Amino acid sequence: MTATPVLVILSAATALGLYLGLLYLRGERKQGLVALHLLLGFGGLETLVMLLHGTPDGAAASGNISFGKIAAGLFAVSAFSGFIAALARKSPVAANVLLGTHVTVGLAGFALVLAWISGT
Repeated sequence: MTATPVLVILSAATALGLYLGLLYLRGERKQGLVALHLLLGFGGLETLVMLLHGTPDGAAASGNISFGKIAAGLFAVSAFSGFIAALARKSPVAANVLLGTHVTVGLAGFALVLAWISGT
C-alpha cells in the first residue's frame, strides 16, 4: 500500500478542520462539514493504521515506523478530544480547552505523518 491515500485523506481532513476553525472563530457552525471532518479524520486514521500494519502480501511498511506509530497515537488522541469537545458544549471553557487540544495534537500528528512519508 502506498502512502498516497493516507496523505490525501489526512490533508483533506486537515484543510477542512482549518476551515471549520475559521468558521468557529466567526461564530458559525456547519454540522454537515463537521460530520465530513469526522469521517475524513477517522478514515485517515484507519488508512494510516492499515499502512503501518503492512501490505496484504506480507511486506512491511518502509521507513522509520516510529514516526507513523506516534502520529497514529496523536490522531487517536485528537479524535477523542474532538469528540469529547462536541459533547462538552454546555461548558464553553471545557469545550474550548478540548478543541484547542484537538487542533494542536491533530496538527502535530499531521506534521509527523508528513515527516514520516517524506522520509520513505
